[in-house]
Amino acid sequence: MYQEESPCHYRRALEVVSSKWTVLVFYELEQETLRYSNLLQRIEGITKKMLTQTLRQLERDGLVHRHEYETVPPAVDYSLTSLGLTLIEPMRVLHRWTDAHYDSVLESRRKFDSAQEHQNNPKKN
Repeated sequence: MYQEESPCHYRRALEVVSSKWTVLVFYELEQETLRYSNLLQRIEGITKKMLTQTLRQLERDGLVHRHEYETVPPAVDYSLTSLGLTLIEPMRVLHRWTDAHYDSVLESRRKFDSAQEHQNNPKKN
């Protein structure tokens, strides 16, 4: 089913890569071509249904190539397409940012939550 595309460039980009599962699939396929079962084992917490949906969407977007071997049972490999490979560097930049700054995000959350808790439950003297 075709869905009308957003006119906003940022929104369109986020629609492609906004799922955490998409990013994790990319990290796994960056190094090598993998079978479905290998992806399922390597991506902690992903369900079969979610992996299947993620791979189908990535294939639809032209970012992942699916190669089915005519064996019994059928074997399927997944790899990044040349278009998919163009997303590796932006994802690496985000990964580096996370490594450098995520502790600050966590500290900000802690301070915010503490201030909210204090505001909602002031101590009586």
